[in-house]
Amino acid sequence: MLKTINFDEHFADYTSEWMQNHRKDYRTVDAMEADLPRVYLRFLNTPAPWLDGITPGAYFTQFEDPKDLVDWLCAYCENGVPVPELLLEQIENVGKPCEKRLVALLKDDRAGTEARMTAIGLLRSMESTQPKMLYINWQLEREDDDELADNAIDSLAEMGPSVVQPMVEALGKANRAGQTALLDVLVRHPGNERVFQATLKLFREHRDGRALYAGYLGKLGDDRALPELKKAADDPETNYITWLEIRAAIERLGGECRERDFSDDPDYAYLSDIE
Repeated sequence: MLKTINFDEHFADYTSEWMQNHRKDYRTVDAMEADLPRVYLRFLNTPAPWLDGITPGAYFTQFEDPKDLVDWLCAYCENGVPVPELLLEQIENVGKPCEKRLVALLKDDRAGTEARMTAIGLLRSMESTQPKMLYINWQLEREDDDELADNAIDSLAEMGPSVVQPMVEALGKANRAGQTALLDVLVRHPGNERVFQATLKLFREHRDGRALYAGYLGKLGDDRALPELKKAADDPETNYITWLEIRAAIERLGGECRERDFSDDPDYAYLSDIE
């Protein structure tokens, strides 16, 4: 049975005892706190009775079975005990054999959010591309606020050009929130006509998202967007904050934006007062 030992709690106890024993060695609390990294190293390398004499730094290195390690991660999350960094480091050290188990955890809808979020972070640190299609599929029917899908997008952004084509293929199948999330990555790889047209369509059809989509169009660098951007900039219903983003996109694409009077806009008045 793998125990979910609270390493943070034991380190806190170790640190408290160490401070009591060494407080005379330091002139200030700041000086003592600055020495905590060295104290942590001593903690890692000191045999611990609560680990049957094994040092905390060596404890998890005894285990290399991917199933055990990932199941252990889940147990920590389920029991509400902080997941030890040392366990996460061991999963990373075991590396590729753990990838399959972590991806299986991501696919398990019964698993808790914390465990799945941690798995995404681990796979990202391991530079794994195994969950690429899973992450893309999560975007198709996602909600606006979806921390798992957002975390997955961060991973897709780090996977580079290899994710561009499958993400482009997914654009037409995704809801608006999914398209927006996918485009956040795709606009970093300009030159794809489908990406440009999808971004322009969202900008044209969704007034409430114009500030964001204007930024996307600016990043894509295609000056064919200028007529739509200028039209929106001149729209009397475009507020000051959105206009600023549209103007920035127009200028980024080499165009010029006409000035407008926003003296009646509360955001303009507020920002003018700050300045």
